[in-house]
Amino acid sequence: MAVQEKVRRILGQMGRGVYEKEEAIRLSLLSALAGESIFLLGPPGVAKSLIARKLKFAFRHGKSFEYLMNKFSTPDEVFGPVSIRKLKEEDKYERLTDKYLPGANVVFLDELWKAGPSIQNALLTVLNEKIYRNGEQEIRVNIKGIIAASNELPGGHEGLDALWDRFLVRYLITEIRNAGNFVGMIVSTEDVYEDNIADDCKIDEAELAAWERAMDEVTVPPEVINVIQMVKYQLDQYDQTHEAEKFAVYDRRWKKVVRLLRASAFLNDRTKVDLMDCFLMVHCLWNKPEQLEIAREMVAETIRKHGYTTALNLTALKQEIRDFEEDVTRETRLPNVVVAEQLMPIERDYYEVSNISQYFDGNRVKRAEYDKLLLDEDLAVSLYDATGNLTNKVKARKSRNPNEVMVTWNSKTYTFPMRTVKAEKIEIIYKKPHPVVYQYYAERARKLEGYLAGQGEMAKENAPAELRNLRTNLFVEPHLADLVEANLNEALKTLQSLALKVEKIRFSYESLMEK
Repeated sequence: MAVQEKVRRILGQMGRGVYEKEEAIRLSLLSALAGESIFLLGPPGVAKSLIARKLKFAFRHGKSFEYLMNKFSTPDEVFGPVSIRKLKEEDKYERLTDKYLPGANVVFLDELWKAGPSIQNALLTVLNEKIYRNGEQEIRVNIKGIIAASNELPGGHEGLDALWDRFLVRYLITEIRNAGNFVGMIVSTEDVYEDNIADDCKIDEAELAAWERAMDEVTVPPEVINVIQMVKYQLDQYDQTHEAEKFAVYDRRWKKVVRLLRASAFLNDRTKVDLMDCFLMVHCLWNKPEQLEIAREMVAETIRKHGYTTALNLTALKQEIRDFEEDVTRETRLPNVVVAEQLMPIERDYYEVSNISQYFDGNRVKRAEYDKLLLDEDLAVSLYDATGNLTNKVKARKSRNPNEVMVTWNSKTYTFPMRTVKAEKIEIIYKKPHPVVYQYYAERARKLEGYLAGQGEMAKENAPAELRNLRTNLFVEPHLADLVEANLNEALKTLQSLALKVEKIRFSYESLMEK
């Protein structure tokens, strides 16, 4: 069974009977297989411990350890009691660890920040180096994943920052939001704590060791390194201006981030990291929930702008189409200067009605009112005198003869010319192209359209191989592939726009030939 198919089946079986926790389950399994730890931030009763128990079942002969921390917790309760026999017979201070944290494969620590310094300090080496110091000896623990949880973040106490930094993946987990899922959860009688992972899907020690070696062989291509560097630069710039809200992501965390991306690539049956894997960085960067959206936007925008590119160079093609359009315009559109009567504004806001003074005191109408007049319907119009005073209100409409107005007064209709001035304006005279020129244009348009269609097909066929399976990533939402494809899609949209422009040019001269 391929690695991706096996992991897909494990995730499907882990998620059975659990609602709206798919992403948390995916990230928990990924972090465990990458040898990293995850912190779940959320209120009590939202399936944090359930995820840890589900994770245990993914490993053959998996053993789990769960503990709810409080300020009275002792190292004996977490790491095991001191061996009295060793102390008496050998004068050695060692713990019996088999049924405690050092002897487990999957560890769930609830309310971690309530533990005392002695527990937290011992956890540092377990989290970072997978080593537990038991008396005089250092024991390499076989812990696949540590899941810590709390409904709060660590305070500003000394020592907690180091422990907090050891959790590479951070995730906000919430209650069920969808009404249908909520009803499904409360009426379900399925035992969600049951081991429902098929035996052939469980991961054994030898298999996991082989996977870990293969993850180290996964390559990180230049486009991924570029995205990571750009995100790091943006975070550094943000930190310089937000002293109290720093992301504070340093070298060790970046190295672990790359390890997580390598793990994602391998578990998706790839030999190199791609840009879809890069979206996982979002869960590794924030320190406070309010930073999550900032990190998500930074990563998404960086991937969109600096992602995969196509080999298309459209600059010369755009210029050729502009030249074609100019040639057709010069041949088929001849500018002709004519002298015509135009309405002459008075004091910018008025038009003058000639010969109306013999009937009314005012001889001016506001330009705005005149422009609204219709041909077949009378509208109310105000007349003003030279000083701007309102003198009359009449009903008027435009005449079918230009620059005339028809005024209705006492059931009679009078036609008055508007005051005009002679002015030059340019009219376009459309001319059929010569048949020889027409054939030249037709051939030119045909070649351009063929070339554009060919470029579109070439862009799709020669697109980077990484673009072909973006939506099959087990750990990243498929819709994020739209951002990875942005550069290619923008190139294709540009080709479509240019093809439409050529079509309009062709229509402009073909329509003249039909007249």
